[in-house]
Amino acid sequence: MAVDADILNEFLIESRENIDFLDRELVVLEQQGADPARIGAIFRAVHTFKGTAGFLGLTRLEALTHAGENLLHLVRDGQLEAGAEVTAALLTLVDSVRVIIDEVEATGEEGASRHDEIVATLKRLQRKSVAPAAPLPPQPRTPSVRPVVPRPPSARPASARP
Repeated sequence: MAVDADILNEFLIESRENIDFLDRELVVLEQQGADPARIGAIFRAVHTFKGTAGFLGLTRLEALTHAGENLLHLVRDGQLEAGAEVTAALLTLVDSVRVIIDEVEATGEEGASRHDEIVATLKRLQRKSVAPAAPLPPQPRTPSVRPVVPRPPSARPASARP
């Protein structure tokens, strides 16, 4: 599919802005820890890359950002911590996106560069997600029985005495 030059140019401009945004936000994430609003904004930027790449037929960029989006989905939903390893992988994702965008800008195509290693890392990290805790099996109910303590004969009420 041939992409209109104006559409491609707008994509490249928006992509540069999103790359800069992601770089800044991921560094802050790395320094200050997870913030739901920040994670959501990072997720949306990567989601935008994925959707636009799919629309433009940039299959390598789409596959790369799809793996990043899936990882961010787990972080956003609290199933995976945005620790150092996850943040480093996301920064590498941004570097790989930059390489593809540079190639598209220079040639109009994604180029032959492969990003299999970062995609594999992003998928591996997804498998580290914390599955929601399974409910505990029901515990058998034991009736609460109070032991019967016999009273000494003198403690019985007078009406109960023979």
